[in-house]
Amino acid sequence: MSELTEIRWHARAGQGAVTAAKLVADTALLQGAYIQAMPEYGPERTGAPLKAYTRVSNAPIEVHNTIVNPDIVVVLDDTLLDAVDVVEGIKENGSVILNTEMSAADARAKLGVAPSVSVAVVDASGIAIDTIKRDIPNTPIVGALSKVTGVVPVDLVKERLKETFGKKFSQEMIDANLSSVDRAYEEVHSA
Repeated sequence: MSELTEIRWHARAGQGAVTAAKLVADTALLQGAYIQAMPEYGPERTGAPLKAYTRVSNAPIEVHNTIVNPDIVVVLDDTLLDAVDVVEGIKENGSVILNTEMSAADARAKLGVAPSVSVAVVDASGIAIDTIKRDIPNTPIVGALSKVTGVVPVDLVKERLKETFGKKFSQEMIDANLSSVDRAYEEVHSA
């Protein structure tokens, strides 16, 4: 039986969710996994809500639609909690990873998820501002995802990040993003 992990990303345009979804997929590919990464948006403008999806499997992936019953939900902007049902369809024993300054217990209460769903929080925006000097929480949230779920190992995330970002960013920016991944990996908390 194949193991398929489905991740649904919720963010606002400009926060890097599509890049994060692709980074996770590309990192899983380094491990020999079958992957999919796709955005779902229309004519978005900065700040508009959007979704992205990642599938990782040890067998060929036969489905090509959006993810309605995710194993993992990643939320890059906690203001979406008042506008979008981010946990809609989450599987029993699923995981939610939320970029927020809320405590894990407060986030669990706000989300209203079943006790079997794990909830993890990290101040990915704060980490991004400290490290890369911009509120783009995508790389820190991938570090948190690595720690919480183990879908992709953090060392491979950083390897893939160096390769991908090395084509378009300065070494200083690459190092800042690597630092953001490490910080989020260490600072994520669960409830």
